[in-house]
Amino acid sequence: MKILVINSGSSSLKYRLIEMTDESVLAKGVADRIGIGNSFLKHSGSKEVKIEQDMPNHEVAIKLVLSALTNPEYGVIKSADEIAAVGHRTVAGGEYFTHSTLITDTVRDQLKELVELAPIHMPACLMGMDACREVMPNVPHVAVFDTSFHSTMPDVAKLYGIDYTDYQTLKIRRYGFHGISHKYIAEEATKIMGKKDFNLVVCHLGNGASLSAVKNGKCVDTTMGFTPLEGLIMGTRCGDIDPSVVQFLCNKKGWDVSQAINYLNKSCGVKGIS
Repeated sequence: MKILVINSGSSSLKYRLIEMTDESVLAKGVADRIGIGNSFLKHSGSKEVKIEQDMPNHEVAIKLVLSALTNPEYGVIKSADEIAAVGHRTVAGGEYFTHSTLITDTVRDQLKELVELAPIHMPACLMGMDACREVMPNVPHVAVFDTSFHSTMPDVAKLYGIDYTDYQTLKIRRYGFHGISHKYIAEEATKIMGKKDFNLVVCHLGNGASLSAVKNGKCVDTTMGFTPLEGLIMGTRCGDIDPSVVQFLCNKKGWDVSQAINYLNKSCGVKGIS
């Protein structure tokens, strides 16, 4: 059985085609600069190629990916019909989703409600999801959530010190992110240790970075919070900061809250202090 795995960004679409009988990667690549001109596809299948072609949106991008996968010269399958399912890396599951979920129209509507939890990532996730479902309507599509692994956190780790009714009604709490990576690392550590009952700190370190505390295979705490802005200092994100800084920035620079949050997401962190 062959599974196509998709990770959609605002201007990119990364993919891998995996043969699940032995979990081997048959092909991988990235469609880059979607919607911003000078688009290209880097594809590694039976051989590596770079295809320069205009991709005004994610639907065109996924069609180009399928064309590359089935190309007689550098593809790895004869037809897209060989793809049994598509998995979508999805950043936020909120409190709706604690496990990987088959994408239906109802699920898609619920995911749209979660855009405000990860405003930089979720719109791109949904664009890729919509494009793939449009191009491959008869294939099961599954959302795999970055927040699922952290759903086992106890109240003491996930709740903020705010009015409890605001958690109940607005669902303001620590969700955590990078959970797909944290789960994989925890499972690999379990294999190496030869047991499941031990304590582990998982470090996901990149432009976005987070830590998680794992006890007996389950997450009990993590550094990222309501959005991926909380926690460690990252590539361009400030990480933990006094909330009053937002008000201070707005007052001093004449910004609204959205401008201040955009600044903390894109112009701070290592980029800012260096």
